Amino acid sequence: MGSPKQPSQSGNTWADDTNINDVYIDDLDENMTESETAIMEESTESVVKRIPFPIGEYNRLARVGKGTVKGMIYVTDYYGKKVPGKGTRLYLNPATSYSDQWYRESYIGGQKMEKADSRLFNYLRFTASDNEGNFAFYGVPSGSYYLIGTVKCGTECGYDTPKSIRIAKRISIQGNQVLEADLGRTVD
Repeated sequence: MGSPKQPSQSGNTWADDTNINDVYIDDLDENMTESETAIMEESTESVVKRIPFPIGEYNRLARVGKGTVKGMIYVTDYYGKKVPGKGTRLYLNPATSYSDQWYRESYIGGQKMEKADSRLFNYLRFTASDNEGNFAFYGVPSGSYYLIGTVKCGTECGYDTPKSIRIAKRISIQGNQVLEADLGRTVD
C-alpha cells in the first residue's frame, strides 16, 4: 500500500511538480557523456551498493509541518567572493539510514552509488533559489534532513568549463521554527 504524497504550495503533490529525472539522487555527474556513463555501468565493482530501502523508517516520518527552512546557496571563490546558485533546484531529504549512507559514502566519501530506490522521491521536498541564490522551504515537519543543492559555476569560479558543484549538509528543525540554513562551500 503506497504512502500519501505531500502536497506542495500549488496543491499538487511533490511528485506532480517535479520530474524524478531532475533530481540526481543516483549520484551521476550531469555533465557525463554517454560513453562515460556506459563505462561506469560496466564497472559496477566501483559502485557502492545501497542498503535496502527502509520503508518502515520512511512510513514513520511526519508528512506535514509548520517549520520554515530558508537561506542562500552559494560557492565561495578563491578570493572569498560568494557566487550565488541562481535558479537552482534544492531539496530536503529526510535523515534516515538510507540517506545517511548516501551522505557518508557519496557526498563525504566521493564514491559513486547505485541508483536510488524510486520510492525515495515521495519523501523529498523541493524548492528553487532566486537569482540571488535565496531559497525557502515552507511547511517542513519536525525532524532532521539533508539540505542539498547544486551551484553551476564557470569562469567566475576560476574554471575553464562550467562545473556543477553539489553542496549538502544535515539540518534539524522543530515545530514552527524558522531555520536560517545557508548552503555554501569553497570551490576546489
